Amino acid sequence: MKIGVIGTGNIGATLARKMIAAGHDVQVANSKGIEGVRAFASEIGAVPADISGVVRDAEVIFLSIPFPAVADLPADLFASVPLDVPVVDTGNYYPGVRDQKIPEIDEGMAESVWVSKQIGRPVIKAFNNLLAYSLAELGQPEGTPGRLAAAVAGGDQVGVQTVMELVSESGFDPVNAGSLEQSWRQQPATPAYCCDYTAVDMRRALHAAVKGEAPKTRDRMIEHFAKLGPNPSHADIIAMNRQLSPISHA
Repeated sequence: MKIGVIGTGNIGATLARKMIAAGHDVQVANSKGIEGVRAFASEIGAVPADISGVVRDAEVIFLSIPFPAVADLPADLFASVPLDVPVVDTGNYYPGVRDQKIPEIDEGMAESVWVSKQIGRPVIKAFNNLLAYSLAELGQPEGTPGRLAAAVAGGDQVGVQTVMELVSESGFDPVNAGSLEQSWRQQPATPAYCCDYTAVDMRRALHAAVKGEAPKTRDRMIEHFAKLGPNPSHADIIAMNRQLSPISHA
């Protein structure tokens, strides 16, 4: 499968590596143009591209850029991309901490619905509710006891199935989280967000989410994170997330 990855930060770079390891043909692009991504592409065995080139003829596109930067993508970037090509939004919104405030989301719009409106086409929400360390280091073969899970939300069920297969190839059990409008259930500070759950507990966590509650916890994350000290372990972060947003919340 030909896969385009826009963004080479922690998540985008890891996804590119995993897709190559799974046998896919991968093109990568970032905001610095072909030359800016050439060294990374050479390192992992991908093809360097610019933003417009990375979507051309792609069968799946990963969008892994800083959240507000979605609004700055070229208006016609996806104009020639067939609607049956899944565009996967892996981003998360952290207003006041990292991102500028986006009124529509602050008023209750699901983050990926906002992304869909910015790029003018449906997206699928996936790979956003795994920490970068989890994605890079904790994947396991299908059928492994205790295998961690990742949520996938979207309206096009054919596209959702394709993305779920890629989630499995990446080492995680895919969990169908419903429509894109329901993707708020896997946004930051929900019970399903970055808690390293198995598929059974991921489903429970998605169900436990309460509309409008997560932003209150999310906006205090710096305060909570500071309490972990200067070099928190992965286990410390997971434990904090589980404590702040427990499955038993609802």
